[in-house]
Amino acid sequence: MVQLREKDLPGGSLLELAGEIKAAVAGRALLLINERVDVAMAAGASGVQLGEEALPTATARDILGEEFLIGRSVHSVAGAGEAMTQGADFLVVGTIYSTRSHPGATPAGPELVRQISRRCNLPLIGIGGINEGNLVDVLAAGAAGIAVITSILDAADPEAAARRLKQAMLQAWPGGSPVMQGETSGGSRVG
Repeated sequence: MVQLREKDLPGGSLLELAGEIKAAVAGRALLLINERVDVAMAAGASGVQLGEEALPTATARDILGEEFLIGRSVHSVAGAGEAMTQGADFLVVGTIYSTRSHPGATPAGPELVRQISRRCNLPLIGIGGINEGNLVDVLAAGAAGIAVITSILDAADPEAAARRLKQAMLQAWPGGSPVMQGETSGGSRVG
């Protein structure tokens, strides 16, 4: 998945950028738009990623319908339960480790993923300070995948960094990615 997260762009500019990214990924990855349900619809994206303070998941589902993916950021077991009840398709769980993108957040460690995975049947994506050296711990705790920013964008060779992360994940998943196994080709739903 590629998530477009550009909080400072006005809607029209965000829509234009979404179109460019959609063309660049050319069906090789799902495109999610951060929080902007309107832009996700207009761009023909695969779905949205909603922060904890964003629209309620149920409201986004009413607007988008069943064919769009809805991810929800959660920081607690209670938040995960609420997002699951409201119809989220997957959860982004964090902050796992210290990260510059959320400097004030207290890292929860992989234990938060473990606790949520015991009570939730949705795919969990760990986020926050995850890199090649610690992604195995996050996946072992029950995450179906990871989300990264710094590990790729701060690398001297971002493409090589992404390939190394992908390889490390593939080695950690016996039989391949649990998320990709549940996808359907007609829609973008994750099972």
